[in-house]
Amino acid sequence: MSEPAVVLAPWIAAQRTSLLAQRGHAWLLQGPSGLGQYALGMELVRAWLCDVPTERGACGQCGSCHAIDVRTHADLCVLMPEVQMMALGWPLSEKAQADIDDKKRKPSREIRVEAMRDAVEFSQRTSARGKGKAVLVYPAEQMNHITANALLKTLEEPPGDVRFVLASEAAHQLLPTIRSRCLGHSMVWPAEEQMLQWLQGQGIAADAALAFLRAAGGRPDDALALARSGRSPQAWSALPQAVAKGDVTALGDWSPAQVIDALQKLCHDLLAASVGGAPRYFAPADLPKALPSLGALTRWSRALAKAARTADHPFNAGLMLEALVAQARNTLHSKH
Repeated sequence: MSEPAVVLAPWIAAQRTSLLAQRGHAWLLQGPSGLGQYALGMELVRAWLCDVPTERGACGQCGSCHAIDVRTHADLCVLMPEVQMMALGWPLSEKAQADIDDKKRKPSREIRVEAMRDAVEFSQRTSARGKGKAVLVYPAEQMNHITANALLKTLEEPPGDVRFVLASEAAHQLLPTIRSRCLGHSMVWPAEEQMLQWLQGQGIAADAALAFLRAAGGRPDDALALARSGRSPQAWSALPQAVAKGDVTALGDWSPAQVIDALQKLCHDLLAASVGGAPRYFAPADLPKALPSLGALTRWSRALAKAARTADHPFNAGLMLEALVAQARNTLHSKH
C-alpha cells in the first residue's frame, strides 16, 4: 500500500509565493536537511511549467501538472542520485536502467556526469509544450567537481527558455562558481507549533509528533519520515538505555547508516549534557544519569564520524551493528 500523500506545508507555500514573485533563471535553495528543499524546488518547477499558473503556484489540474505528477513531463529534467530517483519514482535514462537491471553496476549515490551531460543537451532543445524548460538538481551537493563543471557553462550562458533550481542540504560543498551564478534562498525554519500542527495534519498523534520532531532535531520533513518508518516514539526514547546494556535488538532492523545517525545524535546529546547544555534529540530523562567522561565521548564522536564514511560499504551488517553497539556500551560505561 502506498504512503498517504503529504499535504504541502504552509511555510513551503509561503516561500513558493515569495520566490515566484522574483525574477531569475537559477535558484539555489539552501539549508539543513529536513526543511523541504525538494518540495519547494518541485513547487517552483511546477509553477514555471504550468499552463495556467497563478501567483500562488501551479494550478494542479492542467496537462503540464498531470505530466509532472506521472513523471513524464517533456520539459522537466530532474537530476538526482539514482538511488533517490528510484525512491521518488523518477525514471532513469534507458541506458542507466539497463545497466542496473543487468547488474552491471549498482544505482549511483551521486549525480552522475552522464546524467548532467544529458541535462545540458536537454536545456538546449526547444520546449515541447511552449512554456520553457526546467532543470531540478537535488541534492545539489551530490555533484562531484566534474559533474558540477559540466553544469557551470550552462548556468553562465543559459539558453533563453530554461530555468534551474538547485536544492541543497550542504551548499558549502558546492563550487563557489556554482553558488555565485544562482540566486540564493535560505530555507525557513518554521516555529515548533506550526510544525506540530502540520505533522498532526498528516495523521500523527500529538505526543508522537513531538517525539519524532525532537528525534529529527526539529526538522519537519525528517520527523515525518521517521513517523512513517514504522518506528515508535517509545523505542526512540528507550534507545540510550538499550545501547547502554548492549542490547543489539533495539536497533535490529536499522541499516548501518541509520544506526550511526542515531548513535551520533545520542553522542551529541551526551556531549551537550556533559558541558551543561540541553539535549536536542532525546528528552533529558531518556539519557543515562551517570554521564561518560568528556574524553570518552569525544573519542566516540570521532569513531562514529569515521564509521559514517563507510556506512554504505558492503560489510556484514550484523557484525557491524554488534560492533557499533559494543562501542556505544563501552563509551557509556567509561569514566576516563
